Amino acid sequence: MSQMTLYLDKDTQALIERAAQASGLSKSRWVAEAVRQYAAEAWPVDCLELAGRFADFPLREDAPATIGQDAPRVGF
Repeated sequence: MSQMTLYLDKDTQALIERAAQASGLSKSRWVAEAVRQYAAEAWPVDCLELAGRFADFPLREDAPATIGQDAPRVGF
């Protein structure tokens, strides 16, 4: 397991200490979980809840046949 040094202001350090204590985790474990959650490559719940909310949003199968074809070019 690797180690890392973080330089934090007093207020940020206090936030981490309170949050870690409230969750019953060590500060190191709490920070590691916060980083995993923040840096995860997943869609936020707020975004996922938007799925299907736009009735007029065109789906791929509803797309006109012209999608994917080049548009006419304008000469110079």
